[in-house]
Amino acid sequence: MQFEVWAPQAERVTLECDGTARALERDPERAGWWSGEAGAADGSRYGFSVDDGPVRPDPRSRRQPDGPDGLSAVVDQGLHEWRAPWSGRPLQGAVLYELHVGTYTPEGTLDAAAERLGHLAELGVTHVELMPLCPFPGRHGWGYEGVSLWAVHEPYGGPPALKRFVDRAHELGLGVVLDVVHNHLGPSGNYLPVFGPYFTDTHHTPWGSAVNLDAPGSDEVRAYLLGSALAWLRDYRLDGLRLDAVHTLADDRAYPFLEELSESVDALAAEVERPLFLVAESDLNDPRVITSRAQGGLGLHAQWSDDFHHALHAALTGESQGYYGDFARAPLAALAKTLTGGFFHDGTYSSFRGRHHGRPLDRARVSAHRLLGYSQTHDQIGNRAQGDRLSAILSPGLLACAATVTLTGPFTPMLFMGEEWAAGTPWQFFTDHTDPQLADSVRRGRRREFAAHGWAEEDVPDPQDPATRDRSCLDWSEPDSEPHARVLDWYRRLIALRHSRPDLTDPDLSDIKVGHDEAARWLAFRRGDICVAVNHAKDPVEIPLGTRRAEILAAWEPVDPPGADGVLRLPGECCVVLSQP
Repeated sequence: MQFEVWAPQAERVTLECDGTARALERDPERAGWWSGEAGAADGSRYGFSVDDGPVRPDPRSRRQPDGPDGLSAVVDQGLHEWRAPWSGRPLQGAVLYELHVGTYTPEGTLDAAAERLGHLAELGVTHVELMPLCPFPGRHGWGYEGVSLWAVHEPYGGPPALKRFVDRAHELGLGVVLDVVHNHLGPSGNYLPVFGPYFTDTHHTPWGSAVNLDAPGSDEVRAYLLGSALAWLRDYRLDGLRLDAVHTLADDRAYPFLEELSESVDALAAEVERPLFLVAESDLNDPRVITSRAQGGLGLHAQWSDDFHHALHAALTGESQGYYGDFARAPLAALAKTLTGGFFHDGTYSSFRGRHHGRPLDRARVSAHRLLGYSQTHDQIGNRAQGDRLSAILSPGLLACAATVTLTGPFTPMLFMGEEWAAGTPWQFFTDHTDPQLADSVRRGRRREFAAHGWAEEDVPDPQDPATRDRSCLDWSEPDSEPHARVLDWYRRLIALRHSRPDLTDPDLSDIKVGHDEAARWLAFRRGDICVAVNHAKDPVEIPLGTRRAEILAAWEPVDPPGADGVLRLPGECCVVLSQP
């Protein structure tokens, strides 16, 4: 078997495979690369020693059976026999579901999660978006401190379990999207600097030295990241990738890494003859991120819309701290602007940032489905001091309102696991660092962060306490009891409407019409023949919808269609979807 590794500054590189060491030779055709042959098969353990140093895992390791610090293992990708024929599912018309493998079930494995995929098929979602799967220290964590960007966290089940999960999802008609992290690697188990200039001090990020996308040696670093991304899509038959915090990628080259990645993924999609897509997490409010390459953009297929979330959250909760401040001044107006223009901050002043932010979205060039809309995500729940969901602070009626705006609005909807039944479990920040010093630093940093906002230290969960993770696991007995069952039924009805009514997937942002009353706390919008109205107030409201005949398609509480006067009388904390051709 051929082994190879990039180590451009090394004088010697030694391969250790199944207990036998042999020197590698410089590759005469590729600068900085070393290669050699060794007998190996699936499961063979191996690593590389640079200049007689300790044996370290392969930067392109496909499996880390003993965790990030252990030897790599050979993976024969041909051993898995795919059961489900799969032609893919495109992003347009999708409903995504963000899922954390370690807390979706108490077992916290891919196999256990696969057994629960039938619930998602019945719910009506189209794609499962898995939070990061790369190996990280310990057993449980969010996954954003991963290393070994080509491998699957072993406690989740490793590479074979991911293939079984994808196979089961595809059997049920569900696409699978994976959250990948290119902007940093975890602080523990990251041996890339041993091999080459994977990081650079040319730029600095919140995590320290930047991933090297534009300094000397960056051609190979880009190839490393591109190869990892394409391997997930090709070898595991994934349908898309979510790119974490692309605004923190430091890249001054004329050909941006993100553009190169989108071009590579589009080429792979043509090769495998199924749709593949990239979804960015971007804080830039820059339309170029999701504008096609032919039109001068980076060509990513979609991005998360935090503006939509912040406006909706402020309207529902009245919260105004931090970044909610800009939205809380007139939350329904902020929501209306976001629903019709895509971005709230489109060049406006952001008090949270202390500067103007964003740029207008060209609604004629950018389809509405290229923005993802959501009322809850892992970030927006887990980065609260106690990881409290909306279900902990809102009535079922207001939860129904949140779901209605999200699932009938113009953007591609995304749910966070458990929200569909108003889960009573929190989703808290948890870690399992094996380095005691790092563990204590994370614990103290978390408590110090929230102490600045008035939280007592004892009220902030200890990330390292196993009970913090355990509290965050979904309780699968809840969906059968009230009020959870009623909320779940509402989500199913709304998703079914979205799939059956073409107006609800119309990509034209300029066609949506919105009205609202800030004081009375109602908002209504029209998409083609569909009209949606939500009342956030406790008291009934009267909403003028016009005199066209209307049919109630779904209502949280019993509601009559507008009468001859064209006025909809909507109970407090209630929502309705009507057909008004």
